[in-house]
Amino acid sequence: MPKLKLRTAAVAAVCATLAGCGLSSDFALPLDVVRGAEAGQGDLSGVQIIVGSKDFTEQIIVGHLTEFVLAAAGADVVDLTNIQGSNSSRQALVSGDIDIQWEYTGTAWVSYLGQSAPIPDEQEQFEAVREMDRENGLEWLDYAELNNTYAFAMRKEVAARLGVENTSQIAELVKSQPQEGTFCLETEFISRDDGFPGVQKAYGFTVPPGNVKIFGSGAVYAALGNGACNFGEVYTTDGRIIALDLVLIEDDRKFFPQYNIAPVVRTEFLEANPQIREVLEPLVERMDNRTMQELSAEVDVDGADPVEVARDYLLEEGVIALP
Repeated sequence: MPKLKLRTAAVAAVCATLAGCGLSSDFALPLDVVRGAEAGQGDLSGVQIIVGSKDFTEQIIVGHLTEFVLAAAGADVVDLTNIQGSNSSRQALVSGDIDIQWEYTGTAWVSYLGQSAPIPDEQEQFEAVREMDRENGLEWLDYAELNNTYAFAMRKEVAARLGVENTSQIAELVKSQPQEGTFCLETEFISRDDGFPGVQKAYGFTVPPGNVKIFGSGAVYAALGNGACNFGEVYTTDGRIIALDLVLIEDDRKFFPQYNIAPVVRTEFLEANPQIREVLEPLVERMDNRTMQELSAEVDVDGADPVEVARDYLLEEGVIALP
């Protein structure tokens, strides 16, 4: 029975350079898995599949979810998750150092495919990325509901007091009660065209500089939870949204780019192993924002191991089972 091969973080870091990296592993996860009642169709027995991911919690979790699902379908799975840097993980896929990883439509469209204007509609954005990336020898499988984009959030008591549900209402609040329009933002977001300057332009409001507090990456959540501001910039799938009981504000004009996630496979590899599409279908169907918030919170808030979080979730969902 195939086992899920796991690499150490040190090996993954070396492999991110894409030079001189062997694909063997020194140890295996001490757990064999088989198909569960909710597993997809398709037999991958004897197929070696190298799974990659970027180096942040959500990506690592999705990478391990993918590995378990593939292993349950019979594949010999080599783990190359936690590749440092988006460009490195992308290059690993294009060059064939990995066979599959999950990617975001907005990231591919802007960062990898060089397009400056995101497409507001999720389906249209996905189709445009899929079509263009075929020229790079990559095939996008169906995208998931999970959309890890920017959003503003607030504490529940602030939401109840101000009655704000969408960004248009934030704009009106800033105009009528400027003292309530206080924002906690990350350093990069304050200057990006698809960040705060663009939001203000799109929604027609201007926040006085004194109402904006700047924080390093990730510190916005703690500041928002501690009441340092009424509104904070967050990522829609972050587990700290649940942990801090925050309320997401609707981007009613759909200013922020779409960042739906989807498995991306080397075209040549997928043509040789078309069963991958069916095997991964139950996982794609389950990946939504709430699910990822909960899984990420287990890792980032509770300190759980991403491998165990992925395994336990799939066992609970019936996608995999113990032999």
